[in-house]
Amino acid sequence: MIDAVTPAEGTAPAPAGRGLWSRYLRRPVGVAALAVFLLVVIAGLLAPLLAPHDPNFVDFALTQAPPDSSHWMGGDSAGRDILSRLLFGARTTLYGAAVACLTGIVLGVPAGVAAGYFGGLTDRVFSWISDGVQSVPGMIVLLIVAAGTGADFTVLMVTVGAFMAPGYYRISRSRALAVRKEPYIDAARVAGLTHVKILHAHVLRAVHAPVIIQSALTAGIAMGMQTGLQFLGIGTASEANWGQMMNDGFRTMLTHPLILLWPSAALGITIAALAFMGSTLADLVSVRGEPAPRRRRSAEQVPEEATDRTGALVHPVEASALRIDNLRVSYRTPHGDKRVVRGVCLDVAPGEVLGIVGESGSGKSQTVFSALDLLPADGRATADGIWIGGQPVGDLSRAGRHALLGTQIGYVPQEPMSNLDPCYTVGHQLMEPLRAVHKLTRAQARERAREVLLRVGITDPDRVLACHPHQISGGMAQRVLIAGAVAGNPSLLVADEPTTALDVTVQAEVLELLRELQREYGMALVIVTHNFGVVADICDRVAVMKDGRIIETGAVEQIFAHPGDPYTAELIKASQDDTESRAELDAAWNKTGRTVRA
Repeated sequence: MIDAVTPAEGTAPAPAGRGLWSRYLRRPVGVAALAVFLLVVIAGLLAPLLAPHDPNFVDFALTQAPPDSSHWMGGDSAGRDILSRLLFGARTTLYGAAVACLTGIVLGVPAGVAAGYFGGLTDRVFSWISDGVQSVPGMIVLLIVAAGTGADFTVLMVTVGAFMAPGYYRISRSRALAVRKEPYIDAARVAGLTHVKILHAHVLRAVHAPVIIQSALTAGIAMGMQTGLQFLGIGTASEANWGQMMNDGFRTMLTHPLILLWPSAALGITIAALAFMGSTLADLVSVRGEPAPRRRRSAEQVPEEATDRTGALVHPVEASALRIDNLRVSYRTPHGDKRVVRGVCLDVAPGEVLGIVGESGSGKSQTVFSALDLLPADGRATADGIWIGGQPVGDLSRAGRHALLGTQIGYVPQEPMSNLDPCYTVGHQLMEPLRAVHKLTRAQARERAREVLLRVGITDPDRVLACHPHQISGGMAQRVLIAGAVAGNPSLLVADEPTTALDVTVQAEVLELLRELQREYGMALVIVTHNFGVVADICDRVAVMKDGRIIETGAVEQIFAHPGDPYTAELIKASQDDTESRAELDAAWNKTGRTVRA
């Protein structure tokens, strides 16, 4: 099965649109810095209109002249108007910074996003390249490039941008690592979206705010580097720039300090404005540091241990919507491989509801994650066979397995508010898989989204489609997730703790809705829960899990009437009003002598 990438610790970013800028405009320092920077930009762009003189016109009478009414900043050592050269120099400086930032973004952001999202070999290769670039002495390379290209200014700034790319790489990788753990990423994958669409629609959205902050800082650094190169005489002599002006002023700083002061002040003020802008944005946007390194999945085969099959297969392969035979799931840890699922066997037929019940850590979610290709990167699933719709998944290519998601398989995750991307409206998130996987037009996808929202009991679908997740309730968010899961008419619906985060009244409504949809569409439904009350309400058969094994399976009526295992009896009792403590449950289980070592 496909192993998903292990996400790093982090949180989903808040939508960084109108809210971010409205908060920015309430920061006086940030507003002042933005105003100064915009003033520099406008001065540079309108230099041909604002400059009182030709920046290269030489008037020997103006040589080292002090400021006067015709020349507000005086003249330089060659008799040229300093104000005019300062305005045209702003254009050159801004252009160089823009080229450097754009180059850094183009090289660093895609590589960082790919490394953070895919991990593994991709991460190691790109990180090695980034570290290598950082270890190269940049100024020496720039001097070599200048000698080889005839001091072409654009090529030099592209080279500067290449040395800035590792900064963009690190911050993009960090954000991608944080975002890829979010439940809505898993939901998008199960909905059938390709990695490219997920990266474009969800991951890049989370990266753009930190990239803006990084660009503010990078632009200041690029301005300093290009000014240094121009100070050394590298660049086009016919174009006014602040570095040449500073070089001219440096030679006469003792006798005519104003010639050095004007370009130095312009550069310092511009870089300071960028720094304050970046600092203000950083205060408004949480940019977490890179998490501690994690052990990655090895390509080696996980050593197999003798594992007895647990559970039962009651349907023929061709009659099963889902069939799992002898599933084992392991995780690589610093102390060796940790097996969390041992020899699980289960199946479910179309039109049937199978409940997988057990306490936290029993392996029930890991079992369904193996079938959905949602295991983390340090997890490995092996099985004698997994079939979906009678088709052996192990015989399919990666693309073939991916094609099952969103078409034959629907997924309803737990924690509804966490499984909707906060950056997008409900309508966008329902329509996106319909357009990408089922190739519907925008109008068709919207109509289908309205149809399924109405079917799951949302009476005002147009309003809900236009809402962001934070604008709807938890119960409504769960209905939205159910609508998204059934919108593609899957033959198998997997619901992972679909009622955990809901109050009792909404839980009953959601369970009834799932049952109605299951009957209406003729789907097989696998529901993962820790609550036998949910099993009693909705399931036909149940598999009870403990320590990664199925300890009992059978029809719900049979299990409730005559539980064959003391642990099952204790779980049923725990779902009733006279619930015992966890210590009492463990003691009851230990008395049976059937404790399985973890």
